[in-house]
Amino acid sequence: MLFIYRCDATKEKEVVDLTETIVSMDWVAKHLNDPRLCLIDCRFALGDPEAGRRAYRQGHLPGALYLDLEKDLSGPVREHGGRHPLPDIEILARKLGEIGIDENSHVAAYDDQGGAMASRLWWLLTYLGHDCVSVMNGTFSQWQKAGYPVTTEIPATNSRHFPPHPRPHMLASMEEVKQKLHQATTVLVDSRDEKRYLGEEEPVDPVAGHIPGARHFFWKQVQDQNGNWKNAAQLRDHFSPLSTANEIIVYCGSGVTATPNILALKEAGYKNVKLYAGSWSDWISYSDNPIARGKETDRQ
Repeated sequence: MLFIYRCDATKEKEVVDLTETIVSMDWVAKHLNDPRLCLIDCRFALGDPEAGRRAYRQGHLPGALYLDLEKDLSGPVREHGGRHPLPDIEILARKLGEIGIDENSHVAAYDDQGGAMASRLWWLLTYLGHDCVSVMNGTFSQWQKAGYPVTTEIPATNSRHFPPHPRPHMLASMEEVKQKLHQATTVLVDSRDEKRYLGEEEPVDPVAGHIPGARHFFWKQVQDQNGNWKNAAQLRDHFSPLSTANEIIVYCGSGVTATPNILALKEAGYKNVKLYAGSWSDWISYSDNPIARGKETDRQ
């Protein structure tokens, strides 16, 4: 795929068709001084909400700013909506503008969690209509180990205007998921690890199991043994049990680790892919929703 770095709102087709979703660490290093590049550090550790921000202060990519999964990339937790509800669109757009992101920015995100948090930002920006956004192929630890520059300097920001243009077709609500449980043209994909999918253990949410009929594709399997994203051909092979003709609704525990699967499905050529943002933690907040355990071999 040809890479077009210029992100120009007047050239929407170029941006949509030609911007690379996954960029190498070498590419990031070569563009560190480009004023159009907005680097975002998304490191976050479940169970220690301040760990990511502490790590950022101790060292980050030059020019990178920090966005917190729970304070910036999620909304308030309520009875329904899951553990990491989507943030309010206008609030998120204002935050993005305040740190210097506008419609002409190329945003590149990274984390130290295998791309899970960076993919959340990628999905959110894409949902807001901003196609010039990438995920770095490699974690902060890999960047540091490879000898690329690291700094503790927190860059100054110039406030800009970020105009949100939401794409509701990228989202599936709980009601939609429930309605489509038994439709042959819709496939549910569970992104959690296998034991949680099978209902054998549940270390995070109060109920174990999965949404009936869901197929299992653990999100970490979109990367190789070295933690690098698989290429398009490898991802097509990985997702080959899924038809490109079907609508695919992806979920996880709270709508975060589903996003690497969505990114990978995009790289593999799947077009009709949605996120169930509330995911399992939202699904089980409704007492009448059905729950399945064990393998779904009869459905596959």
